Amino acid sequence: MIKFAKSFIRKTFPNAFLQPQGEEGVKKAGHRKYIGGAWEEIGKLQFDFLVSRGMTPQSYLLDIACGSLRLGVKAIPYLETGHYLGIEKEQSLLDAGVEKELTAQIYEEKRPNLVCSAAFEFEKFADQPDFCIAQSLFTHLNHDLIDLCFTKLAPCMKPTSKFYATYFLMRPGFTNPDASHDHAFFAYTREEMISFGTRAGFKANYIGDWNHPRKQVIVEYTI
Repeated sequence: MIKFAKSFIRKTFPNAFLQPQGEEGVKKAGHRKYIGGAWEEIGKLQFDFLVSRGMTPQSYLLDIACGSLRLGVKAIPYLETGHYLGIEKEQSLLDAGVEKELTAQIYEEKRPNLVCSAAFEFEKFADQPDFCIAQSLFTHLNHDLIDLCFTKLAPCMKPTSKFYATYFLMRPGFTNPDASHDHAFFAYTREEMISFGTRAGFKANYIGDWNHPRKQVIVEYTI
């Protein structure tokens, strides 16, 4: 009876048994585990990838859903002062990143620009990014929020800016949950990945495999 009830609830309310979101979830899981763990591996993967794509210390980097600075702890010391732009909807993750992952010296010297926003308020940054990355963000979002991200990002891009986003690749016919959730699983087809960008005026270049430990693929978008 219990198994039947749980099966019914999971089918009807796919997020029902997920871990809590927000400050409660961060406290329960810890700031590293909450964003997916694999701290060193995925942080290094992102940093090395961006450098291979042309990021230099003079570049401005926009880290979308930067969490507790898994990429930031590598990018902030590398970039010139004020050139790291991080946006995250959970203030507790930003606080943990600054207080527990960055040294006070690096924070004072490099002055990263950090914005807490759940509405992709990229306009709050004074500088336009040369590189943007959303690593394992769209793996938790529905169509509406992904479209919002692209729509809000487009006016902030330079003609030379590059935006890299990762996804779980899925064949046609897969059904995602209705509601976005920090711990939900969303996957998209290659065609959907392309269309997210083109609807907002981006040109998409599907890269695919980039050695992600969880097999997420990556797409490059330019204006």
